[in-house]
Amino acid sequence: MQVKKVNLLFAVHNHQPVGNFDHVFKEATEKCYLPFIEALENHPGVRISLHYSGPLWEWFMERAPEIFSKIQGLLNRGQIELLAGGFYEPILHAIPYRDAMGQIEMAKRFVGEKFKYNPEGIWLAERVWDPALPRLLSEAGIRYTFVDDHHFTCTGLKAEELSGYYVTEREGYPLYLFPISKRLRYMIPFHQVEETIEYLQGMATVEEGVAVTYGDDGEKFGMWPGTYIWVYEKGWLEDFFGALEENKDWINMITFSEYIDRYAPTGRIYLPSSSYEEMMEWAGGMWENFLVKYPEANNMHKKMLYVSGLVDEAEARKKDAISGTSPALVELYKGQCNCAYWHGIFGGLYLGHLRHAVYEHLINAENIADKEMHGTSEWIKGERIDFDKDGYDEVLISNKKINAYFDVDHGGALFELDYKPKSFNLADTLSRKKEAYHHKLKENLTPEHEEEEPSSIHEMKKMKKGDLGDQLFYDWYGRYSFLDHFLGDGTTLEDFRRCQYGEAGNFVNQPYEISGIDSNGENKGIRLRLKREGSVCLEGKGQEIEIRKTFFIPRDFAVIQATYEILNKDRQKTDLWFGIEFNLTFLSGDDPEKYYLFRGRDGLPRRGKGQGECLSSAGEMEDVKTLQMRDDRSGFAVTFDFEHPARIWRFPLETVSQSEEGFEKTYQGSVILAHWKLNLSSQKSGRIFVKMDIGKKVEDKKQ
Repeated sequence: MQVKKVNLLFAVHNHQPVGNFDHVFKEATEKCYLPFIEALENHPGVRISLHYSGPLWEWFMERAPEIFSKIQGLLNRGQIELLAGGFYEPILHAIPYRDAMGQIEMAKRFVGEKFKYNPEGIWLAERVWDPALPRLLSEAGIRYTFVDDHHFTCTGLKAEELSGYYVTEREGYPLYLFPISKRLRYMIPFHQVEETIEYLQGMATVEEGVAVTYGDDGEKFGMWPGTYIWVYEKGWLEDFFGALEENKDWINMITFSEYIDRYAPTGRIYLPSSSYEEMMEWAGGMWENFLVKYPEANNMHKKMLYVSGLVDEAEARKKDAISGTSPALVELYKGQCNCAYWHGIFGGLYLGHLRHAVYEHLINAENIADKEMHGTSEWIKGERIDFDKDGYDEVLISNKKINAYFDVDHGGALFELDYKPKSFNLADTLSRKKEAYHHKLKENLTPEHEEEEPSSIHEMKKMKKGDLGDQLFYDWYGRYSFLDHFLGDGTTLEDFRRCQYGEAGNFVNQPYEISGIDSNGENKGIRLRLKREGSVCLEGKGQEIEIRKTFFIPRDFAVIQATYEILNKDRQKTDLWFGIEFNLTFLSGDDPEKYYLFRGRDGLPRRGKGQGECLSSAGEMEDVKTLQMRDDRSGFAVTFDFEHPARIWRFPLETVSQSEEGFEKTYQGSVILAHWKLNLSSQKSGRIFVKMDIGKKVEDKKQ
């Protein structure tokens, strides 16, 4: 009687995002990456494929070099094969082709130099597939990759047909695809070992070459909630590897490369754009829809494309070829790490420190390119381009010290503000959006009793943290700066904070016209002139109002000067309550080294009491001439000077999102509304002047 057998193809992907905290790398290494390798060393019959992203390789080199010798030992005895990827874990088809090729070559070069090994397979970040990938991967010397069985069932195939691997192609460039079993992803390591063995028994046949593919994140073996105790302290991994070895007569553990060499493809297939099933629920069918749902993610993505073009131009100017990857390209590649561009179970886009890291590296790359193209002299440039690719032009003004990007079609607002000496995008905030999982916060969630085995991250029951259901506020406009508000009588700070107030004007998120973009005498600066003819509704009556706002950015300084003219075009005089909104971030709202400083008419500094000075504080100040947001930790500040003393409202911008630990409230930035009461006669205008200065700090003096 023939023995039923099954080939088990096993891949583990290990990754930490660019910009993640050092203590997370350390904990993950101690609880996950190192003990997993040690378990492999103790079970030579277990043969798998391993992928480590560039951020992990770099951290290991500096902090855990012993991992390299252990991996080399596993390679030497043929127990593992190593996989390539985009070195800093980009979504490959979402970055320029030249960068995708460069990232893959960087990963292959690293593995080749460290281990004298040539990877033939690749791990796709978040398993995001695009039909254009076969040519890219084939030209990069890649034979195979893995995608979820969901990709295959989208074409009409049934789960029982997904054995072995399939071949696909683009323009005649072939690539082999292995379907990852969702059933195994949910079972390993969350179910008892016996259940997995029974499942594999059900897949075994007398036919030669039947194979099942498992591929998932290595962090589930120790870093996901509850898994360290289950996987290591309670011995799940030891039992699992032992069971695989005990059943080696019918479970054949084989590497993907060996399987390709031994067996023919199951068939030919062409897959649609897709990712794992859970991501498709969040993104509405394809990864790019995150760029639709989150304009902030789109702005970051388009910044990446813009900087990639600058770096490419600067690289082309170099006279001497540089071996390896240039510093500008390394910084660009780091800024392409996928994690901050989208949001799933883990924090992703909602984590300000990850977004900051992306912008930091992109600005680093931009600074290198600027130096190549402009040298060390002062310079300034202004561009009118469709930066965010929405069909409308934005205005980009840059000098050696700042980038100021204006969205003319959305309130004529400032949506990116880079302080280039610190590689810091001060406008990197995130508006509050309704998420599908927010309804769970309205449920009466209570702690569950501790189960014998942990749940998959997709099956976990989230516990309510605090009273977050009362913190669900949603923004109907992008949280940018130089947003123009007209408030109705009775509006309170709390109304405005909740974004539950009556906006009397139609200016905040509406299009402005470009009146001119002018250079100011011998290129000493650039002046951007915008205007909008709109209306303000007061006591049920609409009144015609025109706003003309002019921004001036000098060549030599990190300064934005804004001059407003608010014209009453109505036949009657009117009383207006006008405000200018700013949204900025220093990443932390509760850090005592990051706080507000005020000066009134008397010129003396005023600081709040206790938490009142922190950027997470809410409150108001009267008669403010100067307002400063200070970051003593980073060593710079943003100073607002108002020609006419303003009344200031301030509060933190906080989102409620889902993470692997449950629901959490996250600081995204600080909102400042400077506002004034204006009395304008017919055909008369009021003038408001605001100067924003980045870099200098007002010294704190005793009152």
